Amino acid sequence: MPETLEKLRSIVTDPGLSPAQKARFLSLEAENMLPYPKIDDAVAEALAEGVLCDLAEGHAPYKPRYVVPDYAVLLKNGSAYLELDPPETLDEAITCLMIAWHHVPSVTAMPVFIGHIDRLLLPFCEGVGDEDLRAKLRLLWRYIDRVLPDAFLHVNIGPEDNRVARAVLDVDSELKQIAPNLTLLYDPETSGEALLRRATDAIITCSKPHVANHPLHTAAFDARGYAIVSCYNALPLAGGAATLVRLNLHEAAKRATDTADFADNVLPRYMDLQFRLIEARMGHLFEHSGFFENFIVTEGWVDRDRFTAMFGIYGMAEAVNHLQDLEGRAGRYGLDAEANALGLGITRALADRVEATPVEHAWRGQAMLHAQAGISTDIDATPGVRIPYGSEPDPVTHVMALAPHHLHYPSGVSEILTIDETVKANPRALFTLAKGALASGFRDFTANVAGGDLVRVTGYMIRLSDLEKFRQDGGSRTNTTALGAEAAELTRILERKPRVIGHEFAHGYGQ
Repeated sequence: MPETLEKLRSIVTDPGLSPAQKARFLSLEAENMLPYPKIDDAVAEALAEGVLCDLAEGHAPYKPRYVVPDYAVLLKNGSAYLELDPPETLDEAITCLMIAWHHVPSVTAMPVFIGHIDRLLLPFCEGVGDEDLRAKLRLLWRYIDRVLPDAFLHVNIGPEDNRVARAVLDVDSELKQIAPNLTLLYDPETSGEALLRRATDAIITCSKPHVANHPLHTAAFDARGYAIVSCYNALPLAGGAATLVRLNLHEAAKRATDTADFADNVLPRYMDLQFRLIEARMGHLFEHSGFFENFIVTEGWVDRDRFTAMFGIYGMAEAVNHLQDLEGRAGRYGLDAEANALGLGITRALADRVEATPVEHAWRGQAMLHAQAGISTDIDATPGVRIPYGSEPDPVTHVMALAPHHLHYPSGVSEILTIDETVKANPRALFTLAKGALASGFRDFTANVAGGDLVRVTGYMIRLSDLEKFRQDGGSRTNTTALGAEAAELTRILERKPRVIGHEFAHGYGQ
């Protein structure tokens, strides 16, 4: 207990933490004093060795990791629990949502999804002029960033082009905040090139939004639909993710004697342990936590049967390169056809096993494969299936190397393309790159443009100016600045190579 008390005391007396941040860290320590869900020795060993990771979800899951409400239910019916009538005006709709967000839990203690904001607000915009709409959204955006200061909080727009979606892009580009995170759901049949161009111009300004491949995502879900939440996670609307457990492919590959041993023995063994860990955490949440008696469930914002389990992986690049070394092959992941084929073979093996394995309590009875974005303390393990920072090829080669993987990760896969700031003089080049990447099979197009203050870390964002201030005084009003500072120190995110888009039409690309 003396060690525990000292840890609690260090949180309480930390001058860099706000009172709210102290309360959050104290609650995490309290939860982790409880026993872990029952797991066998082999699973516990894999966790202790870092082959498996539960992403600090806590020892006693009492809420899903990611909750994805259908806020249209709230706006249609109001809320008996919150004593809210259905809104009739734009101001009432915005206020209703602002109240609701405070009651939506997640692993961050803040909502990770605040709605398909254009679909939600558009019915209330009749009679509201464009300038008035932007003014109201500007106030809403400031509220989000100041009251819910977490860059995992995510809003969606699209796929239809509409005045709210355009106003959101304008306001987001103007304010350049880390919150909310933003994704355009893009469908070439319904969105139109003008909306995509508006989005890529916004990326040049503030490295937002993500651009999601709406037809590809739609095919992975049902008629009720999906949302992009947190970083770039695609999850069932009116549900979410009960848990996200991830497998460090690099650590697993270190335990193989050669490529055949990895494929035949090591990978299946650790996937089996990962499923057992998922089942243990799902079982506690669904059978012991009482979460599903919560009003957001009973009022229909979410449905108990629409929570999936995310089967995450990371460290693909290092795993492939390690296996290449074992076989005496020099080719590196992302740069060599043989290495890329090995990586894609691992992805296909993962996808086949996940599809074939039943998971109790999970939506559709299965987990969903996810290329996990990494965390700030990952060492020698590049996020998901990405190419290691500092070794990225030109953007077209980069896209073509990774596009085949995207088909197999329905709950999310992303690459961050770091583009040289000379693109500001040729913004159409980024539009063409985005359009080509999505046509090539990317589920999500994401870019940082060098020279700006806003920078993507994994899928969330930080401001370099906040990072510098944090390094000086150890504090920040935003919850994710500390994570970004740690990632900058340990995982080389600031060493990404800015690339010039000079071959966007190579081999017919983007035609």
